[in-house]
Amino acid sequence: MSSIAMTEAFQSYLADERHFSPYTARCYGADLRQFIEHLTTDFGIELSADKEREAFQKRCEWAASRTATSSPIVATLPPQTVTQVICQASADVIRKFLGFLGEQEYSTATMARKIATLRSFYKWADRRGFADGNPMTLIRTPRQGKRLPKAITIEQVEKLLAAPGDADTLGRRDRAMLETLYSTGLRVSELVGLNYEDLDVPGESLRVRGKGRKERIVPLGSHALEAVQRYMTMARSDPRFSGSWGEAKPTAPLFVNKHGGRLSSRSVRRKLDKYLKAVGLDPTISPHTLRHSFATHLLDNGADLRSVQELLGHQSLSTTQVYTHLTTQRMADAYNKAHPRAQAS
Repeated sequence: MSSIAMTEAFQSYLADERHFSPYTARCYGADLRQFIEHLTTDFGIELSADKEREAFQKRCEWAASRTATSSPIVATLPPQTVTQVICQASADVIRKFLGFLGEQEYSTATMARKIATLRSFYKWADRRGFADGNPMTLIRTPRQGKRLPKAITIEQVEKLLAAPGDADTLGRRDRAMLETLYSTGLRVSELVGLNYEDLDVPGESLRVRGKGRKERIVPLGSHALEAVQRYMTMARSDPRFSGSWGEAKPTAPLFVNKHGGRLSSRSVRRKLDKYLKAVGLDPTISPHTLRHSFATHLLDNGADLRSVQELLGHQSLSTTQVYTHLTTQRMADAYNKAHPRAQAS
């Protein structure tokens, strides 16, 4: 199911004005395509890209020319296009779609994400004057149980970091990537977005571009820095990678694939899966698990919440506070296990 002009304009807004990552924008797009597919079926509309583009153009013209006292003439037309249905949608239309999703037995978290997509979309459409109103103001997001982030133990981290080999360039690259993920708590998108110029060896730090293109400086631990330098030393003498870096290429990717190009997030996940299997660790561990472990281990060892917030690149402290629930739970578990009068016999 293809997207329509109106949702394409929204995705452009997410990328160009809100600076959403390509992955997040794609997720929003997938949710909206599902909404469009439901509307075409429910209203018996045969989707036509040309008709949808024309309908959106008329909406744009109408939104630009209307005044506070003018009558929304376009809004009175019969819903011959999905664009018109979307622009005229009431809360009942949204509820019917959510009822359809409920029949698919999506999880509460997935339902909440799809509602969040529609909420952002209609807020944008209402502000631009494309929609007759915002039906999402009458829709509640389902209550979700608090999910604690998953973290692995220091011993498991050590086991994973020791898995890549040291005899070849790609093995050293993989060790450097894993060390960097755990040392800095980077998102995997931030890791693969690193350039050669972002590495500050004397300062033992990295310049990171996070969500919303916000930059931050994060310290790089000695073990991770050594692993990165060992990888780069071998890569420079490897014919496949020798031309990847240099004074003329400061924006070249720091972590390269076997062809010398930028490594993808999916490739990092595949490499991690390979090493998890090799050392017998839980296959559900993800690159984000290393980020959770980074934050949890810092707090376990006395780091303050504000510092961890800065290191993770969280905009809100409340996002970081979820880790305090995890460390508190660990303390409670240790207390209940060790104290002779913690629990009634």
